[in-house]
Amino acid sequence: MSTPASTAQPNVEEVLGRLTGPGGRFEIVTEQVLGTEIPVLAQRARTMGELLAASRAWGDRDYLVTTDRRISFTQHLDAVAALAAALRTEYSVAAGDRVAVLAANTPEWVMAFWAAQSLGAISVGLNGWWVPREIDYALRHSRPTVLIVDAKRAEALTGVDTSGITVLTMESDLPQLIAEYAGAELPRAEVAEDDPAVILYTSGTSGKPKGALHSQRNLLAVVDYHRFADAVVTELTGRTYRDSDPSPRRYLMTSPLFHIASLHNLAVPRLATGSAVVMNQGGFDVDTVLGLIERERVTHWGPVPTMAARLLDHAGADNYDLSSLTGFALASAPSSTAFKDRLRQRFPFARDALVDSYGLTECSTAIAAATAADLEQTPGTLGRPILTVALEIRDQSGAPVPDGSEGEVCVRSPFVMLGYWDDAAATAAAITPDRWLRTGDYGVLEAGMLRLTGRRSDLILRGGENVYPTEIEQCLDEHPAVTECAVLGVAHPDLGQEVAAVVVVDAGVRITEQELSDFAAVHLAYYKVPTRWRITAEALPRNATGKLARRSIEF
Repeated sequence: MSTPASTAQPNVEEVLGRLTGPGGRFEIVTEQVLGTEIPVLAQRARTMGELLAASRAWGDRDYLVTTDRRISFTQHLDAVAALAAALRTEYSVAAGDRVAVLAANTPEWVMAFWAAQSLGAISVGLNGWWVPREIDYALRHSRPTVLIVDAKRAEALTGVDTSGITVLTMESDLPQLIAEYAGAELPRAEVAEDDPAVILYTSGTSGKPKGALHSQRNLLAVVDYHRFADAVVTELTGRTYRDSDPSPRRYLMTSPLFHIASLHNLAVPRLATGSAVVMNQGGFDVDTVLGLIERERVTHWGPVPTMAARLLDHAGADNYDLSSLTGFALASAPSSTAFKDRLRQRFPFARDALVDSYGLTECSTAIAAATAADLEQTPGTLGRPILTVALEIRDQSGAPVPDGSEGEVCVRSPFVMLGYWDDAAATAAAITPDRWLRTGDYGVLEAGMLRLTGRRSDLILRGGENVYPTEIEQCLDEHPAVTECAVLGVAHPDLGQEVAAVVVVDAGVRITEQELSDFAAVHLAYYKVPTRWRITAEALPRNATGKLARRSIEF
């Protein structure tokens, strides 16, 4: 017996057409953006400050939740207004100035971010795992007016040049300023849609971190993408989506806030949708995380594959009530089909909720996303391009290749960064004059779905962290015993890859692995320090032009 038309559930094509077509809430139009016509949403906010001010509508609903704190949208907005007023009055922070944050995940990290946004300042997320040398480089590069740190990172500033920078601590300075300026009106800054909003650092093949510069438009487009995803789910159940209806979803944050996964795609959009962000603090502990999921009835979690692997190996996972989880998205690093199958077999919530995606810092969010049905029908796929994303596979000359042919993944969208901060050469190499981003990754499009065939030629993906060999090689080259070296990734059962180094020394020179490891640890974040070594007197293989033949190196 057929279902009556009046009660039939709408199909995906109907919903997408209604939402993105003329007059729809997510109507797509073409507009000039930075000199190039691209698809954008007709209905959209223009500034982050506008989004922040509107969050007062969510009132006493949870915004930020930790193991021992619960902060409502109203409490958050009041604290942000006070902190922003203090930054403007006490330290003259204005539009275009940089406000850097160097800290572990904490509600104050999020407050500092939004306070900078309300002033039109550029928020700079610094990697909390960096050692002093790396911190020093980023501060000299981004030149912040204010640096906000937690107590642990304050200790790492010893020997770092902070002259001309106001350093504020989260534990003492921020609470004092928020209390002093309590009741202040939220500042509103005059900024344009394509003005810069955020700098997040990503490792570069040149050996130094590069600052991906994201605009107001970039972050707001991410917000609308998440709203759109919520709207599709809502409409598919026969209900009507409204921006004014708060989302009951509760999202677990386990990745650092200096990554787009947690900042752009969690903390920021959930302020717009009225959803709760349940924040894990400190290192990843399976019992702590599972306890948060159970206690807070978490509905969505996007772990890196390393975290998911530790969940698989945890004997006590079945002791927790995880039935609230309806969204489970592997993030930040590739994972195999076999690994996904293990997750589905082990956890009931993963059978229908497991999804995957492909993205990078330079694109602010996902480039392509695969639903649970996509992964079941086409194992290994990364899905289709998301809303307003144009994706092409191109050959070495920059020409698009036919469907099914391998080439470089290139993308153009409202999500693509403005460029790299203070690095015109790197920006020109990555973004074409007509705003196509060359990702450096290689893949194939088949029936509109993306499959990666190779990551950037020398990129190491260690537990969700991007590690580029050049930076480590340049560090090791500074050791007097090292003649030359090569760094590469080798398979690791937990991390996906670990960092390995082949070090060449002159005949007769004695150096130990521990000595090299200790030397690297002084100059590099712990996850970049090689954990496997081969010390040899044989020269490394090179091609006819003298370049290192990395693929010919065996470990």
